[in-house]
Amino acid sequence: MENNYTVLARKYRSQDFESLIGQDVLVKTLTTAINTGRIAHAYIFTGIRGTGKTSTARILAKALNCLSSDRATSKPCGVCENCRAIAAGQHIDVMEIDAASHTGVDNMREILDAALYRPTNARYKVYIIDEVHMLSTSAFNALLKTLEEPPAHVIFILATTEIRKVPVTILSRCQRFDLARVPVETLKKHFAWVAEQEGIELSDGANELLARSADGSVRDGLSLLDQAIAQTGGHVDEGAVLDMLKRTDRGTVVNFMKTVLSGDVNAALNRLDEIYNNGADLTMLLNDMMEWTHWATRMYPSLRLTEVTSSPYTADMRETIKKINETISLNTLSRIWQVMVAAVPELAASTNQKQCFDMLIVRLMHIADMPSIPELLKQNSENTTPIKQPEKPVVEKSKFLDINTSNELGTALQNARELLLYSYYSSNIEIVEFENGKIKYFDRKGEKDFAQKLALWLKNNTGKDWTLEPVTEAPHKQTLSEHNKSEIESDPLVSSAMDLFEDAEIVNISK
Repeated sequence: MENNYTVLARKYRSQDFESLIGQDVLVKTLTTAINTGRIAHAYIFTGIRGTGKTSTARILAKALNCLSSDRATSKPCGVCENCRAIAAGQHIDVMEIDAASHTGVDNMREILDAALYRPTNARYKVYIIDEVHMLSTSAFNALLKTLEEPPAHVIFILATTEIRKVPVTILSRCQRFDLARVPVETLKKHFAWVAEQEGIELSDGANELLARSADGSVRDGLSLLDQAIAQTGGHVDEGAVLDMLKRTDRGTVVNFMKTVLSGDVNAALNRLDEIYNNGADLTMLLNDMMEWTHWATRMYPSLRLTEVTSSPYTADMRETIKKINETISLNTLSRIWQVMVAAVPELAASTNQKQCFDMLIVRLMHIADMPSIPELLKQNSENTTPIKQPEKPVVEKSKFLDINTSNELGTALQNARELLLYSYYSSNIEIVEFENGKIKYFDRKGEKDFAQKLALWLKNNTGKDWTLEPVTEAPHKQTLSEHNKSEIESDPLVSSAMDLFEDAEIVNISK
């Protein structure tokens, strides 16, 4: 009888601490603890699926019971009787228990009764309880006492993907380790190594797609790689992976978003028809559009973020996104993100995803052209007719401001939505002298970073350097807020209104 094929996720499962990828902190802590003899009686490993929780538990069990040393070792040999039996899941003293099928208190009592007896062939009797959050409340309660003070020969290793469902009383009795998502670059190196071992041709583009689709899970990525190899017969390229995932390439998504934000509804819907007819999964397309919106927001120039090198886009794609950002506002990106998030459950519940997606595109294009709330309020306050919605987003050209007075500076900060800077300026700064390019002031609170932040803002928005000179003695002048308040109080209508109510006062002024 021929041997059954072993899937890559099992074939290349980590067998020692050195081969455990993406968990450097965990490996360092456990190896140091073993080498120094500081072995805890209970551990709990948590993290998303496929990051190595059960593999780590088996490696730890081998490290505790390896016969190559007369004590626990951080480098189990992997070839002795105990190591081979533990790796195969057949060791009599290392019991792997699936909590999902052993949820009751009676199951837990059987385990705890067996724990009293010394191990048969190993140094330690190890209990690996997988998905421990599935245990019932009574089973958890039965485990408490033994978990806190187990026999010297017993080690408990718990694993779970739902750490919040594990009672605090259990967590407090264990050493907790959070297994991180494995980074994309680490996954790519691992998949490339696996492909080399298997004699498979794996292109860089395909490797990138597989690593990102794995979402930090080694097992998920290897399963996808296994599927791609079965589909292609050994030559895995980007096109094959895209076809397998029913996913459009990122260049197509970038160009599609450019069409959507251009304002041409007919062109956008026709392009969507092409993508759909080519076999794209609309759920994946929505995820890719959300990914685009996220990275476009991070690349938006007004946020002044450093160069985004970790984005999944090529240099040409990033340049296209920058050009698109020149034609839209940050507020527009925020609105289309909210619409996309709301569309996720709609698309999942829809019986006709294509119709749902058509309506989503129409909604996105109209929401992008809507004026912002401050613009609507400004229209209302000026009692003017609403601004006609443009068919295409208008490119906003930056203009330098002309600021000549302290009041003009306060208004400019408000209009620029520099709320923190405006709040501090209007509440704590007494202006002694305000000339073109020079401000002499007294700071009531003495914030050391204020002058630097305001000077930088003024240079960016007026196009020239400003000198901010603090004075040490208070001139007892009004701050901008105090000046505005006194103006309001002197208004006859406001004064009459305040006289009607005893102890009335002006708390806040909004412009």
